[in-house]
Amino acid sequence: MSSFTLAGTPLTDHFHVCAFFNSKADEYDVLLPFYAEAHGQGEKTLHLVNPANEESHKSRLNAYGMNVPELEESGQLEVMTWQSSYLNGEGRFERSSMLTKLIDARDAATEAGFPRLRVVGDMDWVFLEDMDFSGILSYEAEVNEFLIVNKQPAVCVYDIAKLSGSMMMDLLRTHPLTLVNGVVQENPFYTPASQMLEELNARSAPYA
Repeated sequence: MSSFTLAGTPLTDHFHVCAFFNSKADEYDVLLPFYAEAHGQGEKTLHLVNPANEESHKSRLNAYGMNVPELEESGQLEVMTWQSSYLNGEGRFERSSMLTKLIDARDAATEAGFPRLRVVGDMDWVFLEDMDFSGILSYEAEVNEFLIVNKQPAVCVYDIAKLSGSMMMDLLRTHPLTLVNGVVQENPFYTPASQMLEELNARSAPYA
């Protein structure tokens, strides 16, 4: 299987990245080469996007030289909205369901002959009304094990301006890699999933 990079940094030991961006322009400057590298190597990319941005997202891919209709037809590119990925029919997040969807996506990509699946998720949905941030953190912690076993990269994209200091610290603790100011680094605050889940379960009140 070919190697892969994010923002010019090879990913070899860890595959779960918490990416903080100040703007959409900064986000696409980093992620467009990541998508293009995947497609050039015959890999599949799965994009989980805000439904309001689905068409503009595809337009940016096209403008960068990716033939979106052709890639979608071949199955090499799949764009899903929040409602068909992170959220259920009632607009709620269910971490067990999302983990199952990732496993199914991995299996489908493998069965279709793709050597690797890269997943990038726009995480702005966590700021929708009445989201359970503790449950989201539990998912972020649990998904690490799946990604390590499968050597499958997943990039969780957060708008840094929308995060409180406590939210940002907890997110850092659930991701072994961070991407800040266009630079990927190993995260010194990362906490192993078992420890993080134990701590989250012990918290006396919902995340606020």
